[in-house]
Amino acid sequence: MAIKKIVLFPDEVLTTPTQPVEKINDEIKQLVQDLIDTMYDAPGIGLAAPQIGVLKRVAVVDISRDEDEPPELVVMINPEIVASSGEILWEEGCLSFPKVYAKITRPGQVIMRALDLEGETFEIDAEELLAVALQHEIDHLDGIMFLEHMSPLKKRRSLKKYKKVLEDLQAQDNENEEQDIE
Repeated sequence: MAIKKIVLFPDEVLTTPTQPVEKINDEIKQLVQDLIDTMYDAPGIGLAAPQIGVLKRVAVVDISRDEDEPPELVVMINPEIVASSGEILWEEGCLSFPKVYAKITRPGQVIMRALDLEGETFEIDAEELLAVALQHEIDHLDGIMFLEHMSPLKKRRSLKKYKKVLEDLQAQDNENEEQDIE
C-alpha cells in the first residue's frame, strides 16, 4: 500500500497535459495501485496521475460512497470521451483544490473509452455522477482544472476561498513542525 502526497493547485504539474501510456508494465500497474490507495485514503471518488505528480495518462474513479456499497472501481489508461450529450449541473470538488466546491455544468451523459490493466479496450456509457467524475479526471489528464469550467466571478470567489484554505494548511504545517521540534 503506497499512499502518495496529493499535489495542490497551483503546482504546474496540474496544468500540464499528460503523456499517453505506451506499454502497461509493472511501473504503470504500481502507479494504478498508488492512485487507488491514495484516492481511498483521501477519501475521494477519483484521482488522476498528475495529482500525485506523475504525467502519465492514467486515472481511477470509484463513485461508491459508503462502505455498505460494493466498490465500483474504474481504472482508466489513456481514456478519452468519444461521445457526450445532454447537460448536468453538479457540485464538484477536487482533492488538489481542497475544501472548495462549485456547481459545474458538463455533459450529463458520456461514453468513455480507455484501456484496462490488461491492455484491453473498454467503453463505459455513464451518466450523472459517474459521467461527471470521468470528465473531471480526464480533464486532469489534459491539464485542465475544474476552475476552467467556472464563470469569472465564481472562479474569483473560489480562488479567494482557496487562498484562505492554503493559509490554514500552512499554519497547521508550521504548528506540526514546531511540535516535532519540541
